[in-house]
Amino acid sequence: MMDNFLTATMKAAGLALLISVLMGPLVIPALTRLKAGQSIREDGPRRHLSKAGTPTMGGIIIITAVLFSSLLIAGQSLEVVTCVLVTVAFGAIGFWDDYIKVVLKRSLGLRAREKLGLQLLIGLVFGLILLVMLGRGTEIVVPFVKWSFDLGPLFYLFFLIVVLMGTANGVNLTDGLDGLAAGATIPVALGFVVICIMTSHFELAVFAGALAGACLGFLLFNRYPARVFMGDTGSMALGGAVAAMAAITRSEIALIILGGLYVIETLSVIIQVVSYQLTGRRVFLMAPLHHHFELRGWPEVKVVLAFWTVSLSFVLIGLLGFKNLG
Repeated sequence: MMDNFLTATMKAAGLALLISVLMGPLVIPALTRLKAGQSIREDGPRRHLSKAGTPTMGGIIIITAVLFSSLLIAGQSLEVVTCVLVTVAFGAIGFWDDYIKVVLKRSLGLRAREKLGLQLLIGLVFGLILLVMLGRGTEIVVPFVKWSFDLGPLFYLFFLIVVLMGTANGVNLTDGLDGLAAGATIPVALGFVVICIMTSHFELAVFAGALAGACLGFLLFNRYPARVFMGDTGSMALGGAVAAMAAITRSEIALIILGGLYVIETLSVIIQVVSYQLTGRRVFLMAPLHHHFELRGWPEVKVVLAFWTVSLSFVLIGLLGFKNLG
């Protein structure tokens, strides 16, 4: 049985990779004609100014590849369908935000309360599906030890929404350099292939494989120098996908380690803001953290490779901690 699902997972990854590679030459010119060009922060690294006008919203490629490959191979699984719906829903929020900013030229995009409200709604619906249709229960598990405790429906729903929002916005903050978020998410997705197998969520491993394949295919166009950016469309979708898999496999706490790079990037922004508000001084040259290293003179490719390595390291550590819990 496991061999069948390993084969299915590899097929999903390969198909998602192929779809991404084939979509790139079609989607990138379309986004260019739509004038969906990325705007660049004037207070950011000067070298980024040359990226102005690069098409964004390329996350459509990733979403489409994941959707078709995972549903074609494991569309009979409610877990897979649920993860696809969460991915598409979070991607839709990002797409709407991107469209307002880069096509309608309204720089603020969606208001913060609109984004959070939509994420809250998706979280509530997802939580109800988990508890009522998937029978997930409200128990959470602590990595590295065999501790678990039951939060109860109300507190679990709150916890789930925090995980969804935190992961989606963490990936969004990580997406600041060519290939960074897509490349860092590949080991996370592969880590969830292992977790899905360890926890007997074999069909969900197909979705995780598709996510890894889609990100790898997207890197063909998103690696330095990027021909397209994923935008909030892609980063929000990736965050939603990762958080959904974590919730179904009861590895939400382990996700803090598996997605450690996202956590570090998010913490760097929080630390920077708090420090500046309280003391008027900045801890980093610029936040998120990847920009700090850029401003210290690191080439962009070096920063990205270093952060990919950090992401892989966190995933390996997280899997060690999860081994006792499977």
